[in-house]
Amino acid sequence: MAHWCAQAGWPVHPLAPGRKTPAANCRVCALPGHRPTDCPCLSSGRWCHGFHAATLDRSLIDSWWSTRPAFGVGVACGAAGLVVIDIDAHTVPVPARDGLWPGIPVGDHVDLTGLENGFHTLAVLAALRGQPSPADDEQTLRVRTPSGGLHVWYQAGPGRSWLCSSGSSTGRALAWQVDVRGSGGYIVAPGTTTAQGTYTPLGECRTPAPLPSWLAEDLTRTGHLDRPAPESAPAVPKVPSRARQAVVQAGGGRDAAARALETVLAEVVGCAAATEGTGFSDKLNRAAFTAGGLIASGLLTYAAAEQALSAAAEHARPGQHHRSASIIRSGLNAGARRPLFPGGRP
Repeated sequence: MAHWCAQAGWPVHPLAPGRKTPAANCRVCALPGHRPTDCPCLSSGRWCHGFHAATLDRSLIDSWWSTRPAFGVGVACGAAGLVVIDIDAHTVPVPARDGLWPGIPVGDHVDLTGLENGFHTLAVLAALRGQPSPADDEQTLRVRTPSGGLHVWYQAGPGRSWLCSSGSSTGRALAWQVDVRGSGGYIVAPGTTTAQGTYTPLGECRTPAPLPSWLAEDLTRTGHLDRPAPESAPAVPKVPSRARQAVVQAGGGRDAAARALETVLAEVVGCAAATEGTGFSDKLNRAAFTAGGLIASGLLTYAAAEQALSAAAEHARPGQHHRSASIIRSGLNAGARRPLFPGGRP
C-alpha cells in the first residue's frame, strides 16, 4: 500500500502498528521542545516527526516497511496536493446552532430533528449549495473508516493549499463532525488496518477527483485556504546560480530542454518559502523525473541534471541531503524510462 500511494505521487510515512497515529519518534526527537525543523533524523532517512518524514523514495519505503511490516501507512496531505473531507459519525450531543455550520445562521424555527452526525451536516451544507453531498461522490476516492465515518479524497488544485481543521473547533471549521485534512496534516491510507478495523475503499474509483468548486468556496469562506504569498513576491522563484549553471549545460541548440528543466527546478526552489505544506518531495520528484526524461532523450547529461537538482533541493531544504538525494535518484531512474523532447523530436 505504501508503494501504491507513492506511485500516485503521495508521500507516505509510517503509522504505529494497529493505530492511526504516526510511528513513535526516536528518544531525542521525543524530548520536549524538539522540532522537526533541521532535525538530522529527517535527512538521515528516519521516520521521526510523522508527516514531516513523508517520502516518495522507493528504497526508503522498502527499508521502513520491511523492518516494520506491521506499520500502517499515512499520507502527507499537503505534500501530496490533497485535501480530504473527514466525515465523522460519533454519537455525541448536538452542539448549539451556531456551531453546526460556522458562518451560517440557523434560526430557532429550523427543525433539527434527526440531525446526528457529520453525514447529516455535510448533506445539509451541500443541499444549501444545490449540490449532492461529497459522501455520495462516486467520481472520487472514498474510504470507509473503522468508526463508521468516511474519508472523501480530492485534489487540492493547482497552486492551492488547504489548512486542516476539526469539525468541533470554535475557530476554523467547515461543519460539525466534518474535519478537513490538508496542509500540516496527514490521512490514513486505504487498506491500513488498526485495532478498530480496516480503512476500506468504497466503489470502484481509486483516484481523487478535483475539489468541487462549491466546496472550495465554502472552504475559503471558513478560513481553510492557506494565505497566498505576498504580492511583492516574484511569481516564479529564481533558480539559484549553481543550479542555473547546470541548466545552461543543457543549452546550445537545446533551449527548450533548458526551459523545461528550469521550470520544474523553480517549483522546487519555491518550497524554501515554508518548512512544510509546500509539496517539496513531490515537486523534487517531478523535477527529477523530467530531468531523467531529458537525459534519456540525449538533451541533458546525468551529471548536469544531478548538480541542478541537488542545488535546488539544498536551497529549499538545507541540511536534508540524504533525503533529497534519494528522491532525486528515484525520480531520475523513473524518468529515464520515458524520453522527453520538449521542443519536439529532432
